[in-house]
Amino acid sequence: MIIPVILSGGSGTRLWPLSRKMHPKQLLPLVNETTMLQDTITRLTGSPDIDHAMIICNDDYRFMVAEQVKETDISTNEIILEPVGRNTAPAIALAAFNAIRDGEDPVLLVLPADHVIADVETFQSALQLGKQQSEAGKLVTFGVVPDAPETGFGYIKAQSTGKQEPCYEVDQFVEKPDAETAAAYIADGNYYWNSGMFMFKASSYLDALQQFSPGIYQASEAALKAATRDLDFIRVGTEEFESCPSDSIDYAVMEKADNVVVIPVDIGWSDVGSWSALHDVGDVDDEGNTLIGDVKSGLTSNSYVRADNRLVVTLGVDNMVVVDTDDALLVANRDNVQDIKSIVEQLSTEEREEVNLHKTVYRPWGHYQGIDAGTHYQVKRITVSPGAVLSLQMHHHRSEHWIVVSGTARVTRGEEEFILSENESTYIPLGQRHRLENIGKIPLKLIEVQTGSYLGEDDIVRFEDIYGR
Repeated sequence: MIIPVILSGGSGTRLWPLSRKMHPKQLLPLVNETTMLQDTITRLTGSPDIDHAMIICNDDYRFMVAEQVKETDISTNEIILEPVGRNTAPAIALAAFNAIRDGEDPVLLVLPADHVIADVETFQSALQLGKQQSEAGKLVTFGVVPDAPETGFGYIKAQSTGKQEPCYEVDQFVEKPDAETAAAYIADGNYYWNSGMFMFKASSYLDALQQFSPGIYQASEAALKAATRDLDFIRVGTEEFESCPSDSIDYAVMEKADNVVVIPVDIGWSDVGSWSALHDVGDVDDEGNTLIGDVKSGLTSNSYVRADNRLVVTLGVDNMVVVDTDDALLVANRDNVQDIKSIVEQLSTEEREEVNLHKTVYRPWGHYQGIDAGTHYQVKRITVSPGAVLSLQMHHHRSEHWIVVSGTARVTRGEEEFILSENESTYIPLGQRHRLENIGKIPLKLIEVQTGSYLGEDDIVRFEDIYGR
């Protein structure tokens, strides 16, 4: 049996303004109509050895992750929540300890949630070889056959046997090189891009971790022993995990162990680490453009243009990235897109909300979108999924007016409970306990007008909440 362990952390700042801190790139549909997390799961469905997966994610993403996984064909037995980020070695340790809880020792397939793989058939064939090597006690890494001297990736050097093999012993892991060194790696022929994908038996990983990084081993084991169940989630012990050293699997285990092998793969792989990379994996037209959304281009070449909500027109530009969202517009030269991270850091220093959230904010019950705001007022468009219910709550600083656009709502207001249908409205006074529930079969859509001296999202006092917030 193979259990995929999908790492769904990270904020993807290099794909701002589409990727935000509270809605990162792995949870976005960047390449097609499904999200990158869903694509990662879907490409596993043809393997006969896989029937469920484990997801490791940040607590803030838990409901979006759970909802997206439900829309795929592979069940998820566990979504493990990290209270803080501690890099990949501790995250994988949590999954490994969880996998052996019932006396099992499955093969773990570690996958980042935000990669593109075009050749799924070849990828799945490589997994079968990886399974064989893992069951023989090897720690397997997948090295991507390079097609260019890329300076943005680390490399894996295979021990040369003088002939082409399906699998090699690893000679060494090397850091991201400069351009001259990367060109030498390509000429050598024994170097592969480090994909960040791994495969091994749970016990093999834990044995190596205990030997080479005992601090991570001990803290991760303690954190899982202190874990509690919350709906579909496993909440590991916060204090125990916060004490865990932070390290990558490469540094903590793979570079130190002597039973590491690399399987070379040529699978149309990309880590989609920048807008330029996203251009390259997109549907490129005859002028070298990737155009997404309502875009009209003239005399435009070698560019990536994305329009999420309105018409975007380009004229007489080359080698550009243009990304238009509800609240931010990016215009950049493709040669400079790696520098977006510094812009995001500047915006973070200024405490700009555009770093954290989109205009559309997702919640376990649905989502809302800010459509207008001013002094002492704010207007939202709210969508509640069928059967979903908001928490019983109150606000100290604001009152609310609700107008139902479509669907049917059950409203709790103080001691009252009543039904609202299309074109009906109600008023929630400041300090009044209230709750909203969609009792219909279609999404409940309403307009909410907030008025008051303070309209922040932290002005919520919850009395009851089925989502455990």
